[in-house]
Amino acid sequence: MERETLLVTLLVVFGGAAVQALALLPRRTCGDPSPRLAERRAWRQLWLPLLPLFVLGAWLAGWALREPDPVPDRVGPGILMAAGLPFVLVAIRAAVRAAWAVVRAPRQLPIYTVGLLHPRVVFSPFLARSLEDGLVRAAWEHEQAHVRHRDPLRIWLAQIATDLQWPWPGARRRFAAWLEILECARDDEARGCGACGTDLAAAVLAIARIVSTALPPGGMPGETAIDAGLIGSGRALQERIARLLSPLPEFAGAPAGTRFDPSASWAVAAAVLLIAAAVGAACGEQVLRPILAWTWSV
Repeated sequence: MERETLLVTLLVVFGGAAVQALALLPRRTCGDPSPRLAERRAWRQLWLPLLPLFVLGAWLAGWALREPDPVPDRVGPGILMAAGLPFVLVAIRAAVRAAWAVVRAPRQLPIYTVGLLHPRVVFSPFLARSLEDGLVRAAWEHEQAHVRHRDPLRIWLAQIATDLQWPWPGARRRFAAWLEILECARDDEARGCGACGTDLAAAVLAIARIVSTALPPGGMPGETAIDAGLIGSGRALQERIARLLSPLPEFAGAPAGTRFDPSASWAVAAAVLLIAAAVGAACGEQVLRPILAWTWSV
């Protein structure tokens, strides 16, 4: 069997099974009073079920570096059909939805942030004429916060991570909870940059009224339109408005140091993957040979 074929097959079979199992993990409530920190924790919860897939991929890559091509082993057909095929179908579904989100024309909303690599704010002239200057500035500052953090790209990636955990509802709940916390974090950042909380609350209500009457509910990956809570549950909208009408907490403020993907996180992730690859190169053959022999006996 070709080495690369076996590598992909093992990643699909065992990585897919691990992702589907961890997708059943219950969502932990992010009780931190700071939306900025709570958003980071909710973001990590989104990706937690996928960590075994990345670590296993690095481990298998280390193993493959020391294997001849072709390798004398292969996965048993029963295990391949039982564990591999369902995850392949889930991955294809996620890829199709991700591609559709990129090529599909953005919905015409009053104000939204669009663009994966080069995000920009699209502002309806009608909205600018119908709102007071203070409300327009507050809405603009909120969307600029989305631009600074490249949130369209983050939402697109988070949707892919959620789709890879389909069909379990826990993944969708983690995604929806992260979107709600994300909007609160961007509200705080906008207020820290000078936007008035009362003006932002009024702008949110005005835009929500326009969206509810002119557009069907729901958004698409890659757009931050208003937010999941605004065009979703009424509870999220009520809590958001109440928070905007309250004084800005002391821990909220300017956007410095809050950007997505800090270098320290990338360094830790790279170190973990390098260690996994080294372990795979050192003892991958001893671990995989009995496992592959077992798959043929099942």
